Amino acid sequence: MFSTDANALPSFTRQTGMACTACHTQAFGPNLTPYGRQFKLNAYTWGTNKSQLSRLGGQVQGSLTNTKRDDPAFANNSIALDQASLFYGGKVTDFMGAFVQLTYSGVGNNFAVDNTDIRLSDDIDLFNQSLIYGVSFNNNPTVQDLWNTTPGWSFPYVSSPLAATPAAGPLLSSVGGQVGGATLYSMIADTVFVEAGAYTSFAKGVQRSFGQWDTSNPNYSANSGSVKIDGGAPYWRIGLQKEWHGHYASLGHFGFRANVRPNVTVPGTDRYTDLGVDFNYQYLANPRHIFETKASYVREQQELWTTNTLLNGSTNSNQQLGFLALNGSYTFLQTYSFSAGFNHIYGNSDAKLYSSSPNQRPNSEYFSFELDYVPFGKKATTGLDSYLNLRFAAQYVAYTLFDGAVKNYDGSGRNASDNNTFYLNSWLMF
Repeated sequence: MFSTDANALPSFTRQTGMACTACHTQAFGPNLTPYGRQFKLNAYTWGTNKSQLSRLGGQVQGSLTNTKRDDPAFANNSIALDQASLFYGGKVTDFMGAFVQLTYSGVGNNFAVDNTDIRLSDDIDLFNQSLIYGVSFNNNPTVQDLWNTTPGWSFPYVSSPLAATPAAGPLLSSVGGQVGGATLYSMIADTVFVEAGAYTSFAKGVQRSFGQWDTSNPNYSANSGSVKIDGGAPYWRIGLQKEWHGHYASLGHFGFRANVRPNVTVPGTDRYTDLGVDFNYQYLANPRHIFETKASYVREQQELWTTNTLLNGSTNSNQQLGFLALNGSYTFLQTYSFSAGFNHIYGNSDAKLYSSSPNQRPNSEYFSFELDYVPFGKKATTGLDSYLNLRFAAQYVAYTLFDGAVKNYDGSGRNASDNNTFYLNSWLMF
């Protein structure tokens, strides 16, 4: 399971000498302030600390998971080491910086090269307007994104690695760690953002060495296990942003298209096209009371030529999926926060693709609620304090629809609400 957390690195604090709250609305976690977005946009290079050792850090996450009804996949009330990671985060040269994560999963019992974003960036004045431009080399489309609305950094930022989750997801959210690519980007007049690039699959040997190969799925499979992209897969991003009197808003569009080999022993590909729109609003005028709301919608078009005609794996050769995500949060003193989210997944009926569903649909719907407590990160420091960063989270996920049905969604009598999950997480970064 590819992790999507950990973007608030103490090494950034050691490099810049600024408090975590300068870049992060909750002092800990992916949510960025306008300053934090600029820091990332400028390739993590700001700051005067020249020590390369200060760029190194790590994290440990532990948790307890409880589901409404015992899940046969794990013992209820399980305590787990979710993950332990080592990082390099910060400036490499005046124009180059990196965010590199190596992760051990306590649940999967494996090591993997996790989220990686290596950037080159510079800026110029053009017609009396600022122009920031750069390139990102990364292994997860949207991990380089700035707005916490795309799959790489979307809410919830932590979740149980044990509890069941809906089977359907866009291809864009399932290729992390298995692909490599580069995107060129530019921010014009601190208002207009444009980005374009392409990705392709790492070779099987590279995926194995990175810990990303699914040994249970040697022939590849889209949206499950290992994914084999045929050729290059274009990715693009457009965004508009505006900051005024303590308010911040952004509106954007992103897209990803890939030809995927559904089985490497069979010639032919399927095509997946993900098109998304997103919105972000932050109230930052009073740091004692921060309000945020985010929304995103992804529509995936699946052209299953090979799956349908050669593998007999689908009833229809054209499928559509939709993924709607809404969430909002309130943060007090950048220490205590409450967040709530709503997710809705829907798609066309297909008796073969969704044969385990009573109505042959992938539809799911759920609500997420989370309380967070972050005791540190409120003052500027480059000393020992930067090695003590804690976050405690209590999360509840409530399902009203799961994998196509409200009741008996898997044919064994299990209902959607049986997967309701209470999750406690403690997170230390240093």
